Amino acid sequence: MKDQNQLALLATQLKGELYYTDEASHQTMLLAYSTDASVYQEKPLAVAIPSDINDIKNLIDFARANQTTLIPRTAGTSLAGQVVGNGIIMDISRHFNRILELNVEEKWVRVQPGVIRDDLNSYLKPFGLMFGPETSTASRAMVGGMIGNNSSGLHSIVWGDTRHNLIAANVLLDDKSEVSFASLDEASYFKKLLQTDREGDIYRHMNDLLTDPQNLAAIETGYPKRSITRRNTGYALDILSDRTQPFNMCNLLAGSEGTLAIVTEAKLHLMDLPPQELGLLCVHFADMVECMHGNVIALNHQPEASELVDKYIMDFTVGHPTYKYNRFFIEGDPQALLIVEFRGHTAVETEAKAMALKAELIEKGLGYAYPYIIGIEQTNLVWDVRKAGLGLIRNLPGDSQPVNLIEDCAVSPEDLPAYVSDIQKLLVEEGVHASYYAHAGAGELHIEPFVNLKTEEGKRTFRSILEKTSDLVLKYNGSLSGEHGDGRLRGEFIGKVLGEKVYKLLEEVKVIFDPVGVFNANKIVNTPPMDAHLRYDNDKNRTDIKTYFDFSKDESILRLAEKCSGSGDCRKTEITGGTMCPSFMATRDEKDTTRARANMLRQFLTNSTKKNRFDHEEIKEVMDLCLSCKGCKTECPSSVDVAKMKAEFLQHYYDEHGAGFRAKLIANFTDSQKLGSLVAPIYNFVVKNDFLSGLVKKTVGFAPKRSLPTVNGTTLSQWVRKQTIVPQTKRRVYLFSDEFTEYNDAEIGITAYKLLTALGYEVIIPKHVQSGRTYLSKGFVKEAKKIANQNINFLKGLITDETPLLGIEPSGIITFRDEYLSLVDENLRTDAQLVAKNALMIDEFLLAEIEAGRIHQEQFTAVEKKIKLHGHCYQKAFHLVGITQQVLAFPSNYSVEVIPSGCCGMAGSFGYEAEHYDVSMKVAELVLLPAVRNTDTATLIAAAGTSCRHQIKDGTGRKSFHPVEILYDALLK
Repeated sequence: MKDQNQLALLATQLKGELYYTDEASHQTMLLAYSTDASVYQEKPLAVAIPSDINDIKNLIDFARANQTTLIPRTAGTSLAGQVVGNGIIMDISRHFNRILELNVEEKWVRVQPGVIRDDLNSYLKPFGLMFGPETSTASRAMVGGMIGNNSSGLHSIVWGDTRHNLIAANVLLDDKSEVSFASLDEASYFKKLLQTDREGDIYRHMNDLLTDPQNLAAIETGYPKRSITRRNTGYALDILSDRTQPFNMCNLLAGSEGTLAIVTEAKLHLMDLPPQELGLLCVHFADMVECMHGNVIALNHQPEASELVDKYIMDFTVGHPTYKYNRFFIEGDPQALLIVEFRGHTAVETEAKAMALKAELIEKGLGYAYPYIIGIEQTNLVWDVRKAGLGLIRNLPGDSQPVNLIEDCAVSPEDLPAYVSDIQKLLVEEGVHASYYAHAGAGELHIEPFVNLKTEEGKRTFRSILEKTSDLVLKYNGSLSGEHGDGRLRGEFIGKVLGEKVYKLLEEVKVIFDPVGVFNANKIVNTPPMDAHLRYDNDKNRTDIKTYFDFSKDESILRLAEKCSGSGDCRKTEITGGTMCPSFMATRDEKDTTRARANMLRQFLTNSTKKNRFDHEEIKEVMDLCLSCKGCKTECPSSVDVAKMKAEFLQHYYDEHGAGFRAKLIANFTDSQKLGSLVAPIYNFVVKNDFLSGLVKKTVGFAPKRSLPTVNGTTLSQWVRKQTIVPQTKRRVYLFSDEFTEYNDAEIGITAYKLLTALGYEVIIPKHVQSGRTYLSKGFVKEAKKIANQNINFLKGLITDETPLLGIEPSGIITFRDEYLSLVDENLRTDAQLVAKNALMIDEFLLAEIEAGRIHQEQFTAVEKKIKLHGHCYQKAFHLVGITQQVLAFPSNYSVEVIPSGCCGMAGSFGYEAEHYDVSMKVAELVLLPAVRNTDTATLIAAAGTSCRHQIKDGTGRKSFHPVEILYDALLK
């Protein structure tokens, strides 16, 4: 079966792609798909990206003929190893992503399995409808995966799970039959039994199984109690055997983890959008068990959701670059927080519900603080803390990390206090701590024990905890799996919890549908041991790796890579928004995710036999489309900074192979622009002339369609030195003349100088060198380190709270706040931190001065002006776009709308490079360029980044302005 010739033949039969060879690009894909969000890792035989149903049929034929299995995969956020295995990964996320039909009157939608839940709801919102099930991964979770796991989410107590919202499904069976599962009346059901095809065979065997009195008795006694809504262990025979409801094989399909058939279309039930008046009662508790008692009380008040967040998660928001802004509602130091959501048609109605719960909790002595949060922006901040739970706790230092193990066990909510107490005792016996969060209202807490899976003792503890917890699940007649599925993690214990008779029925179901194991074999039933093929099993080399950056804050570069939980936040699309990850948004390739890049580094840094463990083409391949946008530094809950790791990798790769001409040219951009400025007319003639610039671009390897930057004959520094008028100063500021402003955008720098002096500030350009951004972007970390040391030596003692360093170009000034802190020599660290603290975007400084009352609205025009603002990636990563928006809106009649764009796609030199041009433009076309084209000419386009302005010009022909240009124009002179 492993004959490469057979796979090569299969590749010719597919319209889509098949990765299976020893080529670096193929190995990159195989390794990228060897993990999901679980603790497992197993390299697949091949990865297929089918383009249509015929491709899937060909894959089914191949699997049957060659005794291998097809592992259907969408977002790959499975927590029980459902999409990890040594068969053929079949990724349907790229091509099966269409919304096929919507019926507003009957409230249903027909979609392909690769449609993302949040993207679907964005489409449905104008119709006043939504698809209810809402996982914490809803920004990337797809309908196919939600069916496979029977996903629920934080509002499941009202909005239901996927199974109860799945009306019908088109599937492919193991013989390639295309059939539709739907609700059947009695006549239709018996008609199915009379069919002589594969579908009829399945119905007859399932009918025999579900009409046997002994089987029904085993199902009745073995399955979890009916009061548990999240009964997801095994196949849903308890629901399918309920003959008070019409027979629908979809009830079995949901939660089957792709082991019975391949879903090609799904018809989903829709609900009306919930009432818009929303309030969250955030109840603070000093004890976890007390919180569970409070949850029982909360459920009596019919909330929309009742969700737990524990101290571990809350503590990890402290100082987090993104989630520190979400802590506004936390009072004191609670051990547990219960977020209870109420909705109503009026604010008064909603608040009344919340206050009734508050009164009862106080009466019963439960909780100590009860802040009530309203407003969509504020409530979203609260919910984002809950949704980011898994990613946040991955920031725990050390090798003991939260593991998906007992996080999906569910009991009745009234049993939660006793169950949690028992779990706490169990974990004390095992000598481990755990984080507790999520779906208290549904009786399913995501309990994540901290276990070191890199040691044999840790692996024994891993098994022991699940073994003992399964006893507790049995004790409370609970469900081993609530929504994350059994996969290969919990399958081993299904017989213990449901009974061996029921387990035999589950095996029989698998055989009825898939006798030779074509579909996702060894999941749910016949699974390997739950502690086999763990992520760190094959680690051969965990010794320290010498790096140029100081990774001590993250413990090491390896630990930073390992912080990736696999939760797939980097797979969201431009519809959800955000910056991370622009190349994935454009290509929809798994290898272009932050997750894939982190995992690739981890796998080679621990398994490479080379002296230079970075010296692998696979790492180079997976890093190629990283735009170093910094989105992952803050949008990833685990703060996996791939941009920093990419720069480190490139330097080590150059150490082994040397750097190419173009990389050196770009890194030394400042030198070329300095020379160009000396002969500016000639330089600008060359870069503007189609023929001459074409020769330059062809020689260097730049895209023919990309325009080249021009230079100024007078640099910013030269112009400032000629200024003799000293303003009446409010205070002195230092202006950082970055390499882009100095030579290419000197007029913007001059405008910034004029704006500041007109407002009464003394502006001085201190002695400094370039920022080093061009070196960092191309991975010349050693050179960037020298520059960082030089600049800190020049600026230490000069830059203070009273005399800040102001920047015009985001990528230049933010280098002081980001890379410099882990680049400079150890003896300069304290000085670097002081400079970083006071290295500000000019917008930040202006807003602070406005708030201090030193800049007045009367100094600016009262003329009306509309502005659309595109934020630079680094501004977004450091939460500065809102500041720019406020400053631009300071003139009394200026209105500013932020374009909901991610990265512009230029990303320094990335968009110039011939092989990256198409991806660069795809990124720009996601949101930014269409938004600019759809903006009337009277509205100004603002963009602080030189690359952003260049991309807008190349993509739309429209000029955009730096915020200082707009503000200076608004100044009453």
